[in-house]
Amino acid sequence: MSQTLADGVSADAVPGPARPADEPGAGPVPGRGAGPRRLLSFLVRRPGLVASVLVLVLVVLAAFWPGLFTSQDPLKGVPSENFRGPSGAHWFGTDELGRDVFSRVVHGAQLSLKATLIAVVVAFVVGGLIGLVAGFVGRWVEDVLMRFVDVLLSIPALFLSLALVTALGYGTVKVAVAVGIASVAGFARVTRAEVLRVRQAVYVEAARSCGARWYSVLGRHVLPGAAGPVIVLATLDFGAAILAVSSLSFLGYGAPPPAPEWGTLISDGRNYMANAWWLTALPGLAIAATGLATNRIARALDGEWAGRR
Repeated sequence: MSQTLADGVSADAVPGPARPADEPGAGPVPGRGAGPRRLLSFLVRRPGLVASVLVLVLVVLAAFWPGLFTSQDPLKGVPSENFRGPSGAHWFGTDELGRDVFSRVVHGAQLSLKATLIAVVVAFVVGGLIGLVAGFVGRWVEDVLMRFVDVLLSIPALFLSLALVTALGYGTVKVAVAVGIASVAGFARVTRAEVLRVRQAVYVEAARSCGARWYSVLGRHVLPGAAGPVIVLATLDFGAAILAVSSLSFLGYGAPPPAPEWGTLISDGRNYMANAWWLTALPGLAIAATGLATNRIARALDGEWAGRR
């Protein structure tokens, strides 16, 4: 019987020995070098994204190493050179005290970026924990937490930030905490939605049926599966946090003068818009460029790059 079956098998159906990948004439190994080439092709087709990354890199460098861009003291002014327009000596002009506006914008990036990072971290951690507990535990815990989130959503973010910073007091860190708490609701809702989606996945149910502990399911399956959209939201919220922090600094809740926060620079220059437009326009351009750059990067992470994977 076995001999008959062997005779009926065609010689072409018998697999031959596998050819080594390095043997001459062998085909290319799938995936080798595909990642860098795909990333390069993705960036070449999107010059706006490359420019956004460059802007964000420059802002980060200015925040941590301002000496790379300017050697002038942002607090020292020369009264005889006040209200000088943008030129080779002063790229962003000078203010009413003769201080170099470019050096103040560069050094102000440290304060503004620090406040923005604190705000995003507060919103990410607090909102993420609320959404994670609500989505993973469920039942009455979810109802209580999400009703609290609904209350936060019912209050405009700027008004909530103003109320919190009034209660906490003035200062860069307190402004950042207030902005972060005002953004908790969005992170909580997105995290809860992603946890609910991942919790119903087949591999999560299989892990539970195999007797895995709840903390093992949470750490190995639920958190990695739900983290992507939340990270994208954090990138997107970075631009909104810059605007919120600058708005509160503009209203006088940030660091006290002469600290060169971006919002404070615009507030100081608004009284001289008729004869010194650069005092408000150029710091405002820095805020707008940073916000647009982070939004462009978040859009690429959320839709464009994910669609090519």
